[in-house]
Amino acid sequence: MITIRQAKAGDEIAMQNCNLTNLPENYHMKYYLYHLATWPELSFVAENEQGRLVGYVLAKMNEDMTTTPLDGHVTSLSVMRSYRRLGIAERLMNQAQRAMFEVFDAKCVSLHVRISNIAAFALYKKTLGFDIDHTEAKYYADGEDAYSMKKDLTSLYKLEMDSLDF
Repeated sequence: MITIRQAKAGDEIAMQNCNLTNLPENYHMKYYLYHLATWPELSFVAENEQGRLVGYVLAKMNEDMTTTPLDGHVTSLSVMRSYRRLGIAERLMNQAQRAMFEVFDAKCVSLHVRISNIAAFALYKKTLGFDIDHTEAKYYADGEDAYSMKKDLTSLYKLEMDSLDF
């Protein structure tokens, strides 16, 4: 069984290992620490039965917290290869998006994905409902273009909030 929980101090080494194992874009340890210290509510990890980290989502709010409406951003999402196609990435993303909406009242969430990453693009577009906002030329260090994608969070949770009795 896979458990999804909020990331905490001490998870950053396993998160970085997951990133280094699976993704061509790598971050310095201080970048993970910055996210976890500044937006502790927004990043989540997936653990297997033995407590080993098998996936994570690293998320944040836009840097200018005075701008309204607030927007969330998914910095990085990674799941170890042997744990893919089990719905873990979808669960991690849903947790991060819900936290953006509930904690920061985020109206939308954005992310970047390599144009060549067909599997990730399908996850974001078909499964999670993101739309292409625009293409950013040479976004990645190796010169590859990225789709800048966005998702409206207001309609996603509006029905849920409307159904609550206060």
